[in-house]
Amino acid sequence: MDRSFWRAGHTPTLLSAFLYFDLAFMVWVLLGPLAIHIARDLGLSPAQKGLMVATPLLAGALLRLVMGVLVDHLKPKKAGAIGQLIVMAALAAAWLLGVHSFSQVMVLAVFLGVAGASFAVALPLASRWYPPEHQGAAMGIAGAGNSGTAIAALFAPTLAGMFGWNTVFGLVLIPLVLAFIVYMVFAKDSPNCPPPKKLGEYLTVLKDKDAWWFMFFYSVTFGGFSGLASSLTVYFNDQYGLSPVQAGFYTAMCVFAGSLMRPIGGTVADRVGGIRSLLVMYTLAAVCLYVVSLNLSQAWMALGALVAGMLWLGMGNGAVFQLVPQRFRKEIGVMTGLVGMAGGIGGFCLATGLGYSKQATGGYSLGLTIFAALALFAWVGLLSVKQRWRTTWGAAHIAGAKV
Repeated sequence: MDRSFWRAGHTPTLLSAFLYFDLAFMVWVLLGPLAIHIARDLGLSPAQKGLMVATPLLAGALLRLVMGVLVDHLKPKKAGAIGQLIVMAALAAAWLLGVHSFSQVMVLAVFLGVAGASFAVALPLASRWYPPEHQGAAMGIAGAGNSGTAIAALFAPTLAGMFGWNTVFGLVLIPLVLAFIVYMVFAKDSPNCPPPKKLGEYLTVLKDKDAWWFMFFYSVTFGGFSGLASSLTVYFNDQYGLSPVQAGFYTAMCVFAGSLMRPIGGTVADRVGGIRSLLVMYTLAAVCLYVVSLNLSQAWMALGALVAGMLWLGMGNGAVFQLVPQRFRKEIGVMTGLVGMAGGIGGFCLATGLGYSKQATGGYSLGLTIFAALALFAWVGLLSVKQRWRTTWGAAHIAGAKV
């Protein structure tokens, strides 16, 4: 990354957006690493486990659209502050009052979805400071906050074993409060924030077929990433009999791979074009997911294939958001909400699909195979729009960056 990037925007805001996004994502998927402990104590079925870990993804997906509207009306910093306060209040209530039933854990899951909506804040907060030629890198760095999912997988099972899973809800408040302070002190709204629009105007974006394509493409890349991040602790425990702590370590390795590759994916897309990058990434991700669906005999084999798959999905997340600001720069707030919503819905579908696959067939092959097929369908869809995108809004004199 050259020096011109660091001179082009506002580094304190970029790093504050990353930290906020990182810890928000840690909380968003928290029920996944705790699922083994919660399911044991509450007597949940495989389908209930799948629904429990998937519900924050769906809630976060739907709330991202709401948060996207708030970002354009209140500006990103204030919208993010409101979201953080809601999440901290919900965790404090769960910690102090306790969670004693499946219905109660589902209520908490909905509130944790607010943390997932941070996507619609952190990315525009950072993006609006940077010109088109640095969008991939800026969005990639801010978006690398999805590494918070790895933090949850790494530490939540161990803390649950030491103090009990309900106490974990209180412990996570410590880093959340610290991140909130940093965010309020260092994050600043860009002077280039577009003026707010009437609510009805946001729906006009959906009349553009490119918006639907971006939503679908991200539902595969981020849907695969978030769905697996939420489900892999349960997967490694059920499929290979790993302990909650060991399954958490395996999950963390997979999630770290996907998270760290997001900014690299954005940077690569800046240099070679988002379309070219995504064509390669969808292909390799589909192959890796299909290999996992073959019920590999050893856990380390599945780990290797999943790490590779998460690498490509993580790079794909960065590549999609190298393209979005070029096509919808004036509507970046609402488009971040729409595309992020689609990504969360994709994660919900994958996580619940894996749970129902386990309950219906006794294994996870069917769910993994279907999602691998979706990655190939995204590849076909990208080919169908490639020429039009490159010769219209992606033309060099219009975009100012590679498409």
